[in-house]
Amino acid sequence: MTGPDVGSRAPEALTSLHNATVSKRRGRPSGGTILSWVIFIAAMLYFFLPLIATLEFSIRMRPSGAAYTNTFKDARFFSSLAYSFLIGLVTIVVSTLIIVPTAYWVRLRLPRLRPVVEFVTLMPFVIPPVVLVFGLIRSFSTGILPLANTQLGSDVLLVAAYTILSFPYMYRAVDSGLRTIDVRSLTEAGHSLGSGTFRILWSVIFPNVRVAVLSGAFLTLAIVIGEFTIGAYLNRPAFGPYLSNIGQNKTFEPAAVSIISFILTWLAMGVIAFLGRTRQGRTTGVQVGGGH
Repeated sequence: MTGPDVGSRAPEALTSLHNATVSKRRGRPSGGTILSWVIFIAAMLYFFLPLIATLEFSIRMRPSGAAYTNTFKDARFFSSLAYSFLIGLVTIVVSTLIIVPTAYWVRLRLPRLRPVVEFVTLMPFVIPPVVLVFGLIRSFSTGILPLANTQLGSDVLLVAAYTILSFPYMYRAVDSGLRTIDVRSLTEAGHSLGSGTFRILWSVIFPNVRVAVLSGAFLTLAIVIGEFTIGAYLNRPAFGPYLSNIGQNKTFEPAAVSIISFILTWLAMGVIAFLGRTRQGRTTGVQVGGGH
């Protein structure tokens, strides 16, 4: 083989060698990919194994499935779960109406107060729920607003307490959503089209952070469904006290109730996500102008 032939075939050989190397790398997973899969599988096992064990225990009662039959026959199960779902939805609405304008205004006008707001929203992690509920009872049992003395007033206190518990999750979800958009440019564009602050919040900010709000709403709903202390001390017919009550008196039914409530909670979250994304699709392209 002559020298010119070798020189002309050298680029082809290098190209073939490069392609073979790339194909070999593509066929062999990297260390980061393997570690990601290991973490994912470990997380799934950590999440699903307790559920599988709970399901297996719930069907031990004879005849098979009797624990679920007894649960569906109990009217308190549906009433307490419906009550907690209703309280959870009201809590989500109230928390959203508080957190979204606050996070928006802090990011737009008061960025120096952001550490203070973050610290305040972390306070529910520091103050135990039992301290919170006793403070509410002591503060609202007498005086101008004796809310703790009536059922409706106790419901209001329950929503207020759950709203406070939702602050750490809702604020961080909304703040992360606001980071992904140019709040200042959108606000200036809205003002230039003749819109006020409330119109900008409703027509521009809310649609853009809807997914973030849904993320916080999922966590809030899960907290409300499983919370026990505040509902028990306020003597409300919530799902957490009901689950604790049957756990003291029955054996297999609490496991069945846990599985059913888990499925219903995730179905409710799916409905919320579907409605939120559907509305987001409908609001795409909404004009901000005052008269349009």
